[in-house]
Amino acid sequence: MRAARLAAVTFLLAVPLAPAAAFTIGVSAPTSGADAVFGDQLRLGVGQAIADIDADGGFLGEKATMKVADDGADPKKGIDVAKAFVADKVPVVVGPFSSAVAAPASAVYAEAGTLDLLPAATAPSITERGLQTVFRLCAREDAQAPAAARYMQRHFARVAFLHDRTGPSKSLTDAVRAALKGGPAHEVFYGSLEKGTRDVAGLAVRLKASGAQAVFWGGGPTEAGLLARQLRDSGARIAFIGGFALASDEFANVAGPAADGTLVVFPRDPRARPAAAALLRRLQARNPDGVVFSAYAAVQVIAQAAARANSLEPRALADALHAGQPFKTVLGDLAFDAKGDLLAPDLAVYLWHRGAAGRMAIDDEAG
Repeated sequence: MRAARLAAVTFLLAVPLAPAAAFTIGVSAPTSGADAVFGDQLRLGVGQAIADIDADGGFLGEKATMKVADDGADPKKGIDVAKAFVADKVPVVVGPFSSAVAAPASAVYAEAGTLDLLPAATAPSITERGLQTVFRLCAREDAQAPAAARYMQRHFARVAFLHDRTGPSKSLTDAVRAALKGGPAHEVFYGSLEKGTRDVAGLAVRLKASGAQAVFWGGGPTEAGLLARQLRDSGARIAFIGGFALASDEFANVAGPAADGTLVVFPRDPRARPAAAALLRRLQARNPDGVVFSAYAAVQVIAQAAARANSLEPRALADALHAGQPFKTVLGDLAFDAKGDLLAPDLAVYLWHRGAAGRMAIDDEAG
């Protein structure tokens, strides 16, 4: 995915950061490394939202500036980014993207009273710590797990589970695995694949030999694409199902034709919502997917919280979010509970398929 280049937006790609001016929205995102595709999505969503809101009067009359810092999908770098944003008095931050980076970084933001909005970090532990200025705009992974397990129980008798040996990936995979216990689906394989591994042939052979009808993958899109392609090439008839990370062009590009039929647990497609229609038209050429809409919604929430609080002070914004009243966004109406989690996240299982124009898409819900 190509990063947006917006004239009204200032990009900062690494720490240290220049002092914040006016109303600044920080973005902690991986703009380098294997997860850079997600950093591009965060930048596009936040940047477009700032441009749109600024054009409509701004944030309590002030125009916003975006500053992006590269956390490299690395927890230590994420902490450095957080400390730099705090030192420069950046009041609001969108990100980090992953749970592994968000967990330590959000603690830094909370201690400083910085408002931190997480578009994609799904680990339940993040919001179990009583951090009053930390909120997430995605379902927790323990909400993904029941949705995946319900689908797998209905459709498969023999299932396998894989993760990429990172904490968030193993946590999600194990949550789905636990949710399936006691049901009709029987576990026949549990394994892992090192993040960044390119050689997946041996694992594909073992999966095929296990007799699994479906495999749940809790990791990222690149390894998933390689594995889906290898399974298809081996002649294995194994359904592939994964979490939010597979709702990405990266997965479709790596998997190629093998992406067709892959199942993805994901919030109901915002592109089908009337509230997202205008944004979708503007970004159509950039193929917006996944985190773009959550990042855009985060900035919408900031603007509406500012109007309700009549303040751009982060603790006042957090109080407005904790009030439990819904915010109108491209994701629909969003409200937050006392922990900072979404109330009633709306998840479904989607199917990757090749559309009429030949492009892979996940705009159809699986039955």
